[in-house]
Formats: sequence, C-alpha cells, structure tokens
Amino acid sequence: MMDFFKRKKQVSPEAQPVAADTEASSYEAWSPETGTAQVSPVEPSTKAGVQPGNYAPPPLVMETPQANEEELELIANAGSVEDQITAALKKVYDPEIPVDIYEMGLVYGVDITNDKDVTVRMTLTSPGCPVAEQMPGMVQHAVHTFVQGVRDVDVEIVWDPPWTPDLMSEAAKLELGFI
Repeated sequence: MMDFFKRKKQVSPEAQPVAADTEASSYEAWSPETGTAQVSPVEPSTKAGVQPGNYAPPPLVMETPQANEEELELIANAGSVEDQITAALKKVYDPEIPVDIYEMGLVYGVDITNDKDVTVRMTLTSPGCPVAEQMPGMVQHAVHTFVQGVRDVDVEIVWDPPWTPDLMSEAAKLELGFI
C-alpha cells in the first residue's frame, strides 16, 4: 500500500525536543493526478485548545446546483409547479453521496400556496450531517433558480420520521449498490 502522506523529516522526540507551538514542520503529499509529491509547510496552531492530534477537518462545501440550457428548458416544461419543484430538487446533491436529495428520500413533502410561496419539509441522513447548515440554502437556491414565479421558499428540516435507506428510490438504491 502506498503512503499518501509522509513526514518530510522524522526525528525522534528524544533526539530533538521541539516546542509544538514554535516550529513548523512539513509533509509530502502524493497526488494521483500528477503522480508526484509536493512538499507543503504545516504551520503550528496558536489557537487555544488545538493540540497535535486534535484535528477537525474543514467543513464540506456543497456545490451550487447547476443546469445547462437544455436542463433549464426541461425543468421549465416539466408541467405543473409541483413537477418543476421536484425537477429542481433533483438538482441538489449531498457532496458525499452521488444521488440527489429527492431520490435519496430526504424530501418528505412540498407545500405551495396560491401566492407561490413554497415550504419544503425534508430530513437529512443523520442529525450529525456535516452539510446540515448548508442544505436549506441549497434547496432554496435550486427552487428559486429553476422554478419561475416562486416567491418565498422555506425549508424545514424535520427528524420524524428518521431517514432510513428504505426511503430511497429504486434508482438511488441501484446507484449506491443496495440492489
């Protein structure tokens, strides 16, 4: 197995004592795209509470839902406003799962008033989902961008009933290897 990250210098603590917050080290990262290693400095943290081994990965960043001209036309011609909203929701993906939120079974319901105010009731795969704060904004953006005439979009995250893989469509189960 190939090591993806290697320490540039490996020195035993007994040979060279180092104050953790005063000296930077570096690492070598191998990239499958280039097939080469790059040396990057690792700056020591001066923030309180951050110690070696106490690493929190950066938050996941969701992609903004995109559609080309042909997809925009298909959404606009999807039929009713409900069908257009469903098509728009199918443009929103969780960054960790290659299936849209509608096919994942995360959307529990959509209510539309006569004034075209929209409320989307949905859940997430787990309460600790790393994109929980970003998901409502992505859903709002998709509905506003892809559905003409919608006024206000409210996204309500609910936890009852909890999401299970049984809520996925057959297409989602097939894509993820469940069937």
